[in-house]
Amino acid sequence: MSQIKIPAAFIRGGTSKALIFNLNDLPDSRVEQDKIFLAAMGSPDPFARQLDGMGGGLSSLSKVCIVGPPSHPDADVDYTKAQVQLREARVDYHSNCGNMSSAIGPFAIDEGLVEPPKDGKTVVRIYNTNTKKIIHAHFEVRDGKALVDGELVIPGVAGSGAAVQLDFLDPGGASTGKLLPTGRVEEELHVEGYGSFRVSMIDAANACVFLRAEELGLTGTEMPEEIERTPGLLEKLAAIRQAASVAMGICPDLEAAKNKSIPIIGFVAKSQPAKLLNGESINAEQIDVTARMLSNGQPHRALPITASLCLAVAARLEGSVVHACTRQGSGDGLAIGMPSGILIANALVIKEDGNWFAKLVTLMRTQRRLFDGFVYARASSLK
Repeated sequence: MSQIKIPAAFIRGGTSKALIFNLNDLPDSRVEQDKIFLAAMGSPDPFARQLDGMGGGLSSLSKVCIVGPPSHPDADVDYTKAQVQLREARVDYHSNCGNMSSAIGPFAIDEGLVEPPKDGKTVVRIYNTNTKKIIHAHFEVRDGKALVDGELVIPGVAGSGAAVQLDFLDPGGASTGKLLPTGRVEEELHVEGYGSFRVSMIDAANACVFLRAEELGLTGTEMPEEIERTPGLLEKLAAIRQAASVAMGICPDLEAAKNKSIPIIGFVAKSQPAKLLNGESINAEQIDVTARMLSNGQPHRALPITASLCLAVAARLEGSVVHACTRQGSGDGLAIGMPSGILIANALVIKEDGNWFAKLVTLMRTQRRLFDGFVYARASSLK
C-alpha cells in the first residue's frame, strides 16, 4: 500500500488553518502521531512551501489540532495543538493556538463529541493540554450544527461569519506557571552579541516577550515583508527571544531555546496612523497600541491570538513595556493596530496584596469547516 488515509477535517479558525483529527482516529503513540502530522502537512520541506502536503508554507497554516474525550472535570473535550515545522522534521507542543481554539467547540458539536443543544447559544468547555488551561467557546447552533454565517468581520479574513466568543479562564502562567516568570513587569535583558534591551516577559495564554519598536530602530508600523528584508532584524529578534526563553525558565540554555516556539516575541509602539495589507489605512484615534509579532521566526500578517491576549494583559500591568505604549482610559477592550487591521481583546487583570492576577481574557473569532474526509500520507514516510 503506497499511502494510508486518516479521517480529518480542514478548518479555518480565525486567521489560521489546521487539520483537525479526532483522537480516536490516531495511533496512541506520540511518535507515530508526529510522523502522520509531518507527512500530512508536507514537512520537512527545504523550500518551506509544503507543496506535497496540506501545509501552506507559513506557521499560521502549518498546524494540527487533536480533539478527544475530556481529561479535566471542568471540560467537555480535550484539545491539543501541534505546530508542524516547515523545514525540520519536528512537531512542537509547547504552545496553544488561540485562532484554532475558535474551531474546537464547533468541531466537537459537528462531530458529535458533545451533545448538540437545541437551536441557540451554546458553550463548549475546552481543556487545552498544551497550556493546561480551560477555554469556554460560546457560539450559535442551528439544526444540530455550529452556525457559520454571520455578521462578524475579523481583520485578515475576507467576508464575515458567525461569532465565536472565546473566554480564556485564569490565563496566567500558561507556559511557565507564573504570570510574571521573573517576578518583574519590566527589566533589562542582556542579549549576547546585541547588548541589552528593556523588555516585559509575560505569561498569559502563552509566554511572550515584548519590547519597544524604537529599541530596534523601528516605528512599529512595519509590514511583514519589511521586517523580513531588514538586514539582521530577524536574527536580532531571534536572539532576544532565545535570551528571554532562558530568563523565563522555559529553556536551560540558548541552544535549547532555538527549538522552542515560546516565548512569542513582539514589539510595540504608541498608537499612530498606519497602512494595512489590504491597502487601507487606520488612524491613531482608532487604536490604543501598535503591535507586530513573530512566531516560529516568521512575522505575522495578523497577530497570534494567544499572544494578543497576553499583550492585552500586559497593557493592564502598570510599569510594563506595553502599558507604557498604551493609550490609557480607552475602556475595557484593547484596540491593537496590526498589519491586517484592528484586533480587540479584553483582559480582566487585578492587583491584590501587591501581586498581579489575570482573571480572564476574551475575544471574538470566526471559523469555517473547509472540507472533511481523509488526509493521505505516504506509507514510506511513516516507517
